[in-house]
Amino acid sequence: MNTLITNISQLATPRGDVPVKGSLMNSISVQEHVSIRIEDGMIVEIAPQVDRHGIDLMIDAGEAVVIPGLVDPHTHAVFAGTREEEFLARLQGKPYDEGGIQSTARAVDAATEKELVQGTLPRLQLMLENGTTTVEIKSGYGLSLEGETKLLLAIRQLRKIVSMRVVATFLGAHAFPKDVRRDDYISTIITEMIPMVRRRRLAQFCDVFCDEGFFTISETRTILRAARGAGLRLKLHADELADVGGAELAASLEATSADHLLRTNERGMRRLREAGVIPVLLPGTAFTLGSPYALARRMVDLDLPVALATDFNPGTCLIYSMWIIIGLAVMKMGLTLEEALTAATLNAAAALELSSEVGSLEAGKRADLLLLDLDNYRQIPYYFGHNPVRTVLRDGEVVYDSIIHDKVIHDWVTHDGVIDDKAAHDGTMHGEVVPHEKATPQQL
Repeated sequence: MNTLITNISQLATPRGDVPVKGSLMNSISVQEHVSIRIEDGMIVEIAPQVDRHGIDLMIDAGEAVVIPGLVDPHTHAVFAGTREEEFLARLQGKPYDEGGIQSTARAVDAATEKELVQGTLPRLQLMLENGTTTVEIKSGYGLSLEGETKLLLAIRQLRKIVSMRVVATFLGAHAFPKDVRRDDYISTIITEMIPMVRRRRLAQFCDVFCDEGFFTISETRTILRAARGAGLRLKLHADELADVGGAELAASLEATSADHLLRTNERGMRRLREAGVIPVLLPGTAFTLGSPYALARRMVDLDLPVALATDFNPGTCLIYSMWIIIGLAVMKMGLTLEEALTAATLNAAAALELSSEVGSLEAGKRADLLLLDLDNYRQIPYYFGHNPVRTVLRDGEVVYDSIIHDKVIHDWVTHDGVIDDKAAHDGTMHGEVVPHEKATPQQL
């Protein structure tokens, strides 16, 4: 389908197909009164006047602000059960430890793959409605070969069902299961889980929770070297609870990203820069834990390509909105709005090795974009906590429109709310695409 989006008041986007570093994060392209031509899901032209020949669908943006679809490169969105008592107890001073992960692992063990998929769909729908068009999802609540396989199969099924781009990460090294020796569990990860992930092609990345009370530097290095040998790209949960040297390990392994980094020292930051590792910062978790925020301003000043993510998870951060994350980055971490927008789009895409496809709006990129009900993009943090999304397009198709949200047919479930197993597994489930209400019958 060839689509034309007209009547855009302002289009704001970073540019390029590689992560943007340091001061360049503050330079975004802002164009006014432009149109976008999309062919077969790809942007082919952005200009005040574009070629209208062969257009199948015309969308009147109604003077909306347009930005790239948001990219969330760090989530734990597939889980079972809730942990509100733990959350409230922590607010009263109880320290964070692996006990909560064990609680979720027990709930996941009791759930079927189908129940995990059904439980996750509403969460991803909320993310989509808030403008996230690409999302990473980690396993990590299985803590056994069977449990991790079940989680990764659920993520695979979600990738086929949902209207978002989904990237899977294997996080078998999230915590240690009860009554299993550390060395035995690490052996299981290396000799059973990683080969399973490789054989069944269930994940692109491998992550390890490298921190005080979890996996040591030595243990993390051993696991990630095995993962790299199996062809998986590397990520780390690093230095969230203490400065254990996780950032430096990520640099030495040339990981794609190092995430959290709340306690990382300047030496670690400089090593990340030298190795080309993307720091993925998660201000929502710092906010809910009452922890110091990662030193985002210093990282940008050190010429690092900072990215942002929600860390959506059942224990420490149930924030699914990247708007809140952008707002926290601006208000609490010292980033400019332009830096935060770059961090939530192009650099976030680079943290998933997708920046050649998504993360900016320019010819040759996928047409993942948002129509926002704002006067200008500078109002994004001003309306903190509000969702400005009117319409979401993924690959040039309208996958959400707030004007008719109660009538939108979600592609992800059948009319009775039950997953169609065959459609989920073969990717044949499709729903209606509803154009913006201002499009005339002739334009449809």
